[in-house]
Amino acid sequence: MTLPTTMTVIVLDGHGGPDVLKPAERPVPRPGPGEVLIAVRAAGVNRPDVLQRKGVYPPPPGAPDWPGLEVAGEIAVVGEGVEDWREGDAAVALIAGGGYAEYALAPAGSVLPLPRGLDFVHGAAIPETFFTVWSNVFQRGRLAAGETFLVHGGTSGIGTTAIQLAHAFGAHVATTVGSPDKAEAARRLGADLAIDYRREDFVERLKDWQDGRGVDLTLDMVGGDYAARNLKVAAPDGRIVQIATLRGAKAEIPLDLVMTKRLVLTGSTLRARDVAFKAGVAAALREHVWPLIEAGRVRPLVDTTYKLGDAAEAHRHMDVDHIGKIVLDLSS
Repeated sequence: MTLPTTMTVIVLDGHGGPDVLKPAERPVPRPGPGEVLIAVRAAGVNRPDVLQRKGVYPPPPGAPDWPGLEVAGEIAVVGEGVEDWREGDAAVALIAGGGYAEYALAPAGSVLPLPRGLDFVHGAAIPETFFTVWSNVFQRGRLAAGETFLVHGGTSGIGTTAIQLAHAFGAHVATTVGSPDKAEAARRLGADLAIDYRREDFVERLKDWQDGRGVDLTLDMVGGDYAARNLKVAAPDGRIVQIATLRGAKAEIPLDLVMTKRLVLTGSTLRARDVAFKAGVAAALREHVWPLIEAGRVRPLVDTTYKLGDAAEAHRHMDVDHIGKIVLDLSS
């Protein structure tokens, strides 16, 4: 396809509130060896983008300095050594930054085909959450069929993905949510138990769940005082995987529970992981999850779309009740 010399991107004019997100012009990049250039049709909006906007989550070295960790669109240019992609292929990609733009570079190993039956908006809602959930729940957390699984923030992008995938692979799923409407939405996605944390104590509600066996795996994005409470509800030999700390990165841990229950407390971040790691996750998703998406058993959930120039409004919406993903639509 014929490329322009410049493109519209959404840059950070300083750090702070949503108003620092501003449209700007930048040169259209060219892919290096092992990369592809994607003509972006939609880009996901994620909590790490908000943290970058606030100045507390900088991009890794070499990544563009504007936000955006996931895109969907057509392959525009194929870099040297890339054999699996052709110009015009419909694809989705996990990237280390620069998704809020008309064009974005992606390592070829982090690119996946747009699942059959999905448009670009729903495709853009996949990479960040599905890569995160697969690597933390099924690889690091080793969730198995028949086990009990707890995910906090069940109607977030991560939460809606984790509920669906855990349910699809045969786990018993519990989640915490912030309202009765969100509890109902979580149950529709496959949660066996949805706990309204504003009205109920999840520790008390989980005491008798599944005959009181406890939680085999917890995926936590909250941190703070949730850390000790996650240990209380954990089953013997349980695992807790920490992927964010919305309520604080410091916590007091009851080590006696770690010892007596033989617990594993671990965690990860995805953005700074190397290309080879992300390519491995992509390959696993294509094998195990893409068939579920194309069969309609698992589906990315989109709450609201905004135009690229309205990225500030999209960020404001992140702090308002929403269920699923917020996506920037560049299709028109």
